[in-house]
Amino acid sequence: MTGSLRFSPQDARAIAAYNHAVFDRFVRKVRRLPGKEATRKRGIGHESLFNTLVHVLNVQEVWLVYVVHGRTSDRVLGELFRDPSRHPTTWKGFDEYSTRVWKGIDATLRGLTGRSLDRRVSAFWMPGRYTVRDALLQATVEEAHHLGEIIAALWQDDRRPPDMTWIEVGRPAARRRRRT
Repeated sequence: MTGSLRFSPQDARAIAAYNHAVFDRFVRKVRRLPGKEATRKRGIGHESLFNTLVHVLNVQEVWLVYVVHGRTSDRVLGELFRDPSRHPTTWKGFDEYSTRVWKGIDATLRGLTGRSLDRRVSAFWMPGRYTVRDALLQATVEEAHHLGEIIAALWQDDRRPPDMTWIEVGRPAARRRRRT
């Protein structure tokens, strides 16, 4: 790629709000599945729908709470990656972890400025040069890819996935399409 997309701090907050809203739709859908369907191994990237949602939180947290703040030392990330709360196995643990991640992201978003979006950041597993803006896009696109896995798995089970279009998610609740 030849360069980073340009967007303002307000745009970054809108993108992050969309990511959170879409993620919550998928959490609600997966949580409502019968029996052990949420945790059944399906051969997707993180095996189950539940584990895929956990991975999305892991990605959001590491990029938008740690990398963007330069908290990338082996010690800091090693402790983070070993933290058992990042690998919940129950919905209760998931909810606690999810709350922590989104609070951290909200704190990051509150502090964004045009200058901070341009600041260079790095992660040991991702070579090259990139910015806070790129980190937000990385987390956004990776979330979309993993939600695509969930969409495919839901369709394989003849279950309709939640809407995730920018337009539908951004509409006020009273104006959303009615499904029959």
